[in-house]
Amino acid sequence: MGKIVWLLGVIAAVWCVLDIFKRPWDLVKKIIVAVLVLAFSWVGFIVYYLIKEKL
Repeated sequence: MGKIVWLLGVIAAVWCVLDIFKRPWDLVKKIIVAVLVLAFSWVGFIVYYLIKEKL
């Protein structure tokens, strides 16, 4: 069960990173947000989707 949750977290993080690089932000902001999402997996995924329109 743990591997399934981990795999879903990885998929969600990659999906977020792809969404981040589609946005019209400057490159530095994209890289910082992408690293944070990948570093914090589920928490980064949730926080990103809660604040993505405010960035």
